[in-house]
Amino acid sequence: MVSRVLDASAFYAGIPFASQEKSYTTSVVFDEIKHIKKNHDVLKILVETKRLEILDPNQECITKVLSNAKEIGDFQNLSKGDISVIALCLQLGGELVTDDFAISNTAKHLNLKIIPIMTKGISKVKDWVYFCSGCEKTFSKITQCPICGSKLSRKSDKRKSSSSPVNK
Repeated sequence: MVSRVLDASAFYAGIPFASQEKSYTTSVVFDEIKHIKKNHDVLKILVETKRLEILDPNQECITKVLSNAKEIGDFQNLSKGDISVIALCLQLGGELVTDDFAISNTAKHLNLKIIPIMTKGISKVKDWVYFCSGCEKTFSKITQCPICGSKLSRKSDKRKSSSSPVNK
């Protein structure tokens, strides 16, 4: 049986509440979604009945996700929770349930399977560069221009991005 790893958007969409399948998430994401139900009994029941397991990824997988996210330019758009669920999915060799583009893009770069919730999911895997609209220079891993101090904007790096569609 394939391990389903849920990000916060999966909880907001009600995925674990409508399914009898076992799912996984991380403690960081679980802390983010505790407020979903005013009374936490529903989340507590999911954990007690073992339909939801809270598991944190090992450091090796976290390091691999961080390195990949920085290399492709998605790092600035990923929260600690996002990184943790990608790393857990990598560790378990599972499927990641999400609608988040940055999560999906980073996970696809790591050859992970993505299950979109309420969208079609991403159609192409992309690499990103950051550019300064002031001095028109491009950078790969920073968010502020070291030349003029302007905040950098993000755009797809046409030279590196995959032109082929994502395999589902």
